[in-house]
Amino acid sequence: MLNDEVAVQPEEQPLAGHIPAQDRQVRRLLDAGSFTEADAAFDELLAGGSNFVDNRWVRSTVLVHRALLAWRLGRIPLALELIAEGWTELDTQPPSGGSAAHTVSMLGFLLEGIGRRGPAMDLMSLAVQIARDSGDQPSLAHCELREGIARVFRAANHPEQAAHQFAAARELCEEAQSLAKPGRVKRSALACLARSLVGTGDVESAERVAHETITLSRDTSDGYATALANWVLAVIRRSQGVLTEARTFASRALESAENIHESFLMMRFSRELAEICKQLGDPVGEAAALRRAVTAAVSAVDILKEGLGQALEQRRVATQAQRMAMAAREAALRDPLTGLANRLGLERMAPVLLERNASAGRVPWLVLLDVDYFKEVNDFAGHTAGDVVLQEVANLLRRECRAGDLLCRWAGDEFVVLLVDAAEDSREAGPVVAERIRAAVNAHDWRLVLGRLDQKPTVSIGVAAGPHDLDQLFAAADIGLYKAKRAGRNRVENGTDLPEAQQQPDR
Repeated sequence: MLNDEVAVQPEEQPLAGHIPAQDRQVRRLLDAGSFTEADAAFDELLAGGSNFVDNRWVRSTVLVHRALLAWRLGRIPLALELIAEGWTELDTQPPSGGSAAHTVSMLGFLLEGIGRRGPAMDLMSLAVQIARDSGDQPSLAHCELREGIARVFRAANHPEQAAHQFAAARELCEEAQSLAKPGRVKRSALACLARSLVGTGDVESAERVAHETITLSRDTSDGYATALANWVLAVIRRSQGVLTEARTFASRALESAENIHESFLMMRFSRELAEICKQLGDPVGEAAALRRAVTAAVSAVDILKEGLGQALEQRRVATQAQRMAMAAREAALRDPLTGLANRLGLERMAPVLLERNASAGRVPWLVLLDVDYFKEVNDFAGHTAGDVVLQEVANLLRRECRAGDLLCRWAGDEFVVLLVDAAEDSREAGPVVAERIRAAVNAHDWRLVLGRLDQKPTVSIGVAAGPHDLDQLFAAADIGLYKAKRAGRNRVENGTDLPEAQQQPDR
């Protein structure tokens, strides 16, 4: 099983100190062309959850690195998900330090790879500056390498930009290889430097550096640096007219790229090989190289199509799940019998409404009502009839209150109304609305629900105004309700400014 105790190699490990050993092991397997093993190792890595990151590591850096791994493994939906999550994590605070530099750099490199080149280079350049400011030389070297590789390929694919891009890449890679310790970063920086040296006209130095890269890569299973170095030698031999050797180097470059499943390199190198074969008058070799180019392109497009299709489906499922979760949260805030807000709903929504009332300079009112003689309804008409009474009271509250008021079944036969944005004079809104509610319940025809009952339901109501605090309003309204009950029921009493030490009523 993979773990953080992976044996340390006698060369610098890329991203050591920024990425867990399991993640780096997957990267090493990919770079060595061990695709099946890398795929299995990635599955093992994700067993605890694709977005689980131990708190020892910077979360955004690990997530974006996993997005790179997922992309290379053809798991596009996961890559897109991890990119988005990693980027969001990064946005929580200004980026600084080596880990942040790696995160920004990898984001730019990913965007470059999927064709979003507008922001890609800006991000990679920003990453170099962040790493430089942090004083973290290994991180600086790695960030410079990513930007250098991107510039080299832009130059190769866009001749009109070649001079500027090759010059910038040369400067980046010269510093990167000087800062990096022996290892993959240094080898790739040397290979990238060799290509930029060709682009800036120093062919002799470029060939020497390319051969040095191949020598350093021997016995290290470094397919990426080997592929780049052989491509450089193919470009040099082609420029010299030594086409047979150019074809050999281009074939080696393409084979190394295929071994590590780098579709971007595969497309670039297969086109290079096809052009060399065409110059050689080798139609068979040209056709074979073009087929490999098409295969690489089709493979990349198919992966992208499939991935985007899966991403859309995942988005649909996620949206549906989100709607269901929202519905569940909404249901948790509602009383199933009356459809009004429940106690939790009132406690969640009231502070927002009270704050809005305070901002508007309005006096808040809370109306607390209790159904009179409700125990008699349950005893003589049954609990089903009692439920219907509560539903009828809820309907009368809806009728007498405004759509913006918060209506709640607090508990049992108690209801709460929080008045917001009252149309009436805010100094009298509570008693006015409460009296409307009392009169509506008193005038309601209960015979269809209860038949002939000696004592029809009425409501006693306490109202309170004052502080924009739910607990204080509720306490004052409860005092008003106590007064209404003691004074004979079926009435409205104002509990504001009354002593709070009064005894609670027996309801």
